[in-house]
Amino acid sequence: MKKIQVFFIHGAKTLKNQKNYLKYLKTRDVSIEERIKWHNEYLKKKLGKRFQVIKPRMPSPDNAKYSEWKIHFERYIPKLKNNIILIGESLGGIFLAKYLSEHKFPRKILSTYLVCAPYDDTLPTEDLAGGFKLRKDLTLLEKNTPKLTLIFARKDDVVPVSHAEKYRKKLKNAKIKIYNHIQGHFKVSKFPEIVKMIKEDAER
Repeated sequence: MKKIQVFFIHGAKTLKNQKNYLKYLKTRDVSIEERIKWHNEYLKKKLGKRFQVIKPRMPSPDNAKYSEWKIHFERYIPKLKNNIILIGESLGGIFLAKYLSEHKFPRKILSTYLVCAPYDDTLPTEDLAGGFKLRKDLTLLEKNTPKLTLIFARKDDVVPVSHAEKYRKKLKNAKIKIYNHIQGHFKVSKFPEIVKMIKEDAER
């Protein structure tokens, strides 16, 4: 059975300068507890054997740079197949939005999901730096991926739901889903809604 590839790009942090980066390292919360996230074993288990979940570790996640992520992402493209499903969470989401709005993707994309993706540098608690700024014209993004879904949480304390409206103004055909029951920045252990949508994609 030919597996459908699901390529997931995780979130990360960007900082405007080295001083801010060092301050972040000195003051960030640390924990020895295991972090259970929906896009780890849960996603693989719920999607099942029909899917191949690919999760690259993107460079320097504590101080990400778009130019480095672009190089790393493009290394994977020769290994990708047609009818791929792309998922980007948080910074991974704006990375996909930027890349797919600037480059014709060489594989057929079945669907793309941008989960809690920031639109610009108007975040209440974080910088959006490192070259991740979107261009004004996102037309190529929709041409690359005929089924584009943006997912937000109304109670997200990192990426405000107002960013959903900013994407809505730029994207004519994208579906935008806003969930009321998800608390915070999608740091949940289960996400059955996206599993259902991905399985429906596979049936199309």
